[in-house]
Amino acid sequence: MTANEPGSEAARGAYAPMVGMTVTPASGDGVGSQACGAAVRGVRLDQPLAAAQIAAIRAAWLRHQVLAFPDQAMTLDDLELFAQTLGPFGVDPYFRSVPGHPHVAQIRRDAHETSTLFAESWHSDWSFLAEPPACTVLYGNVIPPVGGDTLFANQYAAWDGLSASMQRRLMPLRGVHSARRGYSRQGAYGENDKGRSMAIRYDDSALATELHPIARVHPETGRTALFVSPGYTIGIDGMPDDEATALLAELFRHQAQDAYVYRHRWSEGMLVMWDNRSIVHAATGGYQGYDRLLHRITVGGPARSA
Repeated sequence: MTANEPGSEAARGAYAPMVGMTVTPASGDGVGSQACGAAVRGVRLDQPLAAAQIAAIRAAWLRHQVLAFPDQAMTLDDLELFAQTLGPFGVDPYFRSVPGHPHVAQIRRDAHETSTLFAESWHSDWSFLAEPPACTVLYGNVIPPVGGDTLFANQYAAWDGLSASMQRRLMPLRGVHSARRGYSRQGAYGENDKGRSMAIRYDDSALATELHPIARVHPETGRTALFVSPGYTIGIDGMPDDEATALLAELFRHQAQDAYVYRHRWSEGMLVMWDNRSIVHAATGGYQGYDRLLHRITVGGPARSA
């Protein structure tokens, strides 16, 4: 066992991946025994990265699923260049982009906004697409002094935590994913959603559906993750609605239990990247009266594993 392999002493604490960076697994309040997340220090993301640095970041990301890079001073150009080291730009079908930056969207909430909180339901970003994104990159420009944590739940651990009989039941099943609950005309961010500062656009295309394995094998790690979420999974292919609803409700409760959840606390100038193929996440509030502004880029990836 090498110093950086899971289960080694170094893997349980801070370790250096040989390129001047230090990777420290998350710990403290709200981090479960099978959770995810790590902080990365010793690298500047506003400068071109060497191939060895990019490889080390990717390796740490695949291991920890969520990486946080504190104290980064980044422009939108810097953000775009960093995202491109991870993969091709993905699509954001229901966000308006920042002028001059077609792949950058704002995650924004103004101080006295009274609209419902954006993205507070557990989800994997854009899982309703035929090719869901591999990664999301989010940079904190304006961070409130209280609240606004992001919750991440480890779906490798959620799959491993299922009984053998439940795993056998789920293996051949495909979930029905759709954006309709959020982005259709009648959805949460549809035509009746008023007073929101974030630039969301609803569209009838949100009514479409896409099928993905519930037991989804990660194309890079080979590990199986539970791939459902209350945000976007609306049924199970070939299963009666009442039976599917009951089974999905059981899986939704299971996938977000405390042992799997990492509560991430933001700071200004922090960049966070996460693996949508093995993570579900949810926003939290608690910052009424304060502005909050982050910039986001979606990184594309293949729809289905090998």
